[in-house]
Amino acid sequence: MTQRTPSLDRLAAAYGIATEFWDWQGRHAHVPDETVVAVLEALGVDVSGDFVGRELARVQEREWHRLLPPAVVLARGERPVVPVHVAEDAQPIATLHTEDGAEHDLALGEEQERREVGGRVVRQVLLDVPADLPLGWHEVVVRASGEQARMTLVVTPPRLELPAGLGREGAQAWGLMTQLYAMRSGDSWGIGDLADLAEAGAWAAGLGADFVLVNPLHAAEPVGEMEPSPYLPTSRRFVNPLYIRVEDVPEVAYLSSAQRQLIEWHADDAQRYLALDVLERASVWAAKEAALRLIYRQPRALRRTRAFQAYVGREGQGLVDFATWCAISQEHGTFWRQWPTELQDARGAAVEAYRQQHTDEVEFHCWLQWVLDEQLGRVQRDLLDTGMALGVISDLAVGVHPDGADAWGLGDALARGVTVGAPADQYNQLGQDWSQPPWRPDKLAELGYAPYREMVRAALRHSGGLRVDHVIGLFRLWWIPQGDEPFQGTYVRYDHEAMIGILLLEAYRAGAVVVGEDLGTVEPWVRDYLRDRGVMGTSILWFERDWDGDGGLLDPEDYRELCLATVTTHDLPPTAGYLEGVHIDLRSRLGLLDRPLEEEQEEEERSREEVLTDLRRRGLLREGAGVEEQVEALHAFLTRTPAKLLGVSISDLAGDKRVINQPGTDEEYPNWRVPLAGPEGRPVLLEELITWRTARRLARTVEEGTGRTGPAGGAARSEAAGGEAAGR
Repeated sequence: MTQRTPSLDRLAAAYGIATEFWDWQGRHAHVPDETVVAVLEALGVDVSGDFVGRELARVQEREWHRLLPPAVVLARGERPVVPVHVAEDAQPIATLHTEDGAEHDLALGEEQERREVGGRVVRQVLLDVPADLPLGWHEVVVRASGEQARMTLVVTPPRLELPAGLGREGAQAWGLMTQLYAMRSGDSWGIGDLADLAEAGAWAAGLGADFVLVNPLHAAEPVGEMEPSPYLPTSRRFVNPLYIRVEDVPEVAYLSSAQRQLIEWHADDAQRYLALDVLERASVWAAKEAALRLIYRQPRALRRTRAFQAYVGREGQGLVDFATWCAISQEHGTFWRQWPTELQDARGAAVEAYRQQHTDEVEFHCWLQWVLDEQLGRVQRDLLDTGMALGVISDLAVGVHPDGADAWGLGDALARGVTVGAPADQYNQLGQDWSQPPWRPDKLAELGYAPYREMVRAALRHSGGLRVDHVIGLFRLWWIPQGDEPFQGTYVRYDHEAMIGILLLEAYRAGAVVVGEDLGTVEPWVRDYLRDRGVMGTSILWFERDWDGDGGLLDPEDYRELCLATVTTHDLPPTAGYLEGVHIDLRSRLGLLDRPLEEEQEEEERSREEVLTDLRRRGLLREGAGVEEQVEALHAFLTRTPAKLLGVSISDLAGDKRVINQPGTDEEYPNWRVPLAGPEGRPVLLEELITWRTARRLARTVEEGTGRTGPAGGAARSEAAGGEAAGR
């Protein structure tokens, strides 16, 4: 076993690996030697035997062996610092190719330094790159002594400004938060789909909402049991075809009567799952896939054929790789590391041969993504047409399944032998392992950040905003060597200037806002940095306290302005359930409590009553009020904050109480498989919910509380919701 030495520490530091850190209790913790070595090995660094010194020398001289660094990312207005390393007598020629196709010759500045590297003298000079470059993806090319190097140069916005309406002083916008798969209508096939998203959004817009924040719609397994967690996808760039509304595919109109009858038969088969208490993704997908394959075989008009071809061309190799993974999975299962060895290499000759032999199957999965792209685009256009200011806010998961399409297709851009998680904190004192492979910081730079860019760009393509789960992971991630416990991991740093800058560039081009989920253990300076770059934070009412003072409840006027404020989140019960303590009872039944049930209930009751007492003091809640009134008062409290965005869960509109996801469980509880339900626990469909007075009353509480300072003027749209409907 390699022992900790100053050289090993310096080597770890060169790769951004922490050898010590401060834990959630403020204690100074040292990372075990074994962890440091395992993480270095995951980055392709050989530290066995006496190789530490050799590897340290190699990394210290790494830039001197390159004509150019692989990538430079900077904010607009900054002068790029681009070092060039050339032989002593070389006369380099440098050219800048801007994204718009222009070409500029670049001059070289004075020599900065020289040293002997690999038996030859190498000198370092700086390129004279202008500071007024436009936003975008540019390329620098340097030729010297028969060598050529290319460098990605990305110019990003210094700050992401809010849309004009939302940027006004005091302006707020509120919106719906929903788990799409759980929000079904009578026309959906047992799982909420994109047509349901459009309908729910139109309803919310009529109540004054300016956005719909939806769970990650990322792709899941195309065969077998589908992973229920939207935060453990097979790919973050592509979308789960489970969300397709089959009847909205244009080619359905040209099916024969017999074929339409077959589609209806599949729909009837799937819709019987609407009555169940637990969602059946695999069964629904089996019916939907059969119908979609029938539609796929239907001849397409020339304009549709051309549109499909254009989409495939735009998406490039990434789409082909994803579709190929889906095709191979149909035959060999979704665990690619159990495939025949020759198929495990996405760039290998065997995979290309397989692709050629199964062109129709590969094209089918490309076609599914095209259909999704069309339907997602239609949803966003429809929501903006209703008057919403933002429309859909998408959700970007923190990682992917270790056996999924991205882990296969992206190769060594993702680290092997380690997983992502979180260190111990007050809620999980043993830490968490999310079983997801992390980005390799060094490979991302070498690839010019292209895989990251394409992922972010796809998430923003048909969105007015993007929520980034665990946005702190763009600064540092907790890497855990495979086989170790979560608390045995360590932090690995990323180039946050590059990661955040690229995120802002793509959001700027999409005209979108960015919300960072910045809960948990966060270095103090990180939230300031995100605020200064225009990235919104996340505030959950129950967790907002004056941590710099007495630890008491945070006054509403002291909330952050640049944030999304909500009462609840998907890792907590809906608000009615939280108020009744259903999560404590559930954790007790599952054996997840660290102390006696009575003690846990007393502590939870004390915490809830502290909040409710504060609401009464502020005149937002009367004595003796029931749960419905308490839910309304909690949301009214948020309207008194300066938060730019306010989120209202559709579960709260429905009065649902059941837990969506119970952290710390797998099969013990049906996480991510609970359909939207009413107060009694009976599944409720969208058509029914939109008639409920209770839902309209909660929405009106938020609408009136914001004073209609929001960007879209929701009061003018409220009548579109249909007036005071009958019902609850």
